[in-house]
Amino acid sequence: MISEFFADGMIPWSPILLSLKVAGLATAASFCAGVAAAWLLARRRSPFSAVLDAMCTLPMILPPTVLGYYLILLVGRRGVIGPWLAECGINLIFSWQGAVVAATVVVFPLIYKSARAALELVDPRLENAARTLGASEWKVFWQVSLPLAWRGIVAGGMLAFARGMGEFGATLFMAGNYIGITRTIPIAIYFEWMNGNDSTAWFWTLVIIVFSLIVIVFINLWSNHTMKYRKREQK
Repeated sequence: MISEFFADGMIPWSPILLSLKVAGLATAASFCAGVAAAWLLARRRSPFSAVLDAMCTLPMILPPTVLGYYLILLVGRRGVIGPWLAECGINLIFSWQGAVVAATVVVFPLIYKSARAALELVDPRLENAARTLGASEWKVFWQVSLPLAWRGIVAGGMLAFARGMGEFGATLFMAGNYIGITRTIPIAIYFEWMNGNDSTAWFWTLVIIVFSLIVIVFINLWSNHTMKYRKREQK
């Protein structure tokens, strides 16, 4: 069936390029926000920490379609901040930027949980020693905490990128299915299958599987390297 897809000798690159762009930008945005949130909640305890942690983790539990629906209620033309965004000339609905926003919300918990787990493993005595020497909180984070936790954070980032490549539900709600504009690989699979184009759906399925396997293998290699590094440090 896949041979039928290559009969005309043309490969539509737009879903691949768009999926890479959406996943890359979503990972970058959620990386910054997730690490910052993880640092604040891992080191600053308060009565609301459990509630904030639950809110940061919630997108991991909710169905993507629910996230997409609430995003429309938030940034849609009649949403909470939609009219204000329209006045600023920003339209996130049915655009690739909207796909990035949707993917960012979906992958954020993956980076947040990985970053928080890694930061909580950092010895607080090392951070306190840096503070005693006059380092600011920013320097403590940048020069002590982050270098010691970056392996776990990077692993979470790679996992988030793979999840962003496969995001479907929230992206479909926000961005729709516009070929060359908002059609990512998962959306292409769904609509090609719905239209009876099995060969095309098979092709995009294999593409997303290959990308996912590459990321998983890279994560495994990274984890093995990290374990060997820690064993050398303990000797």
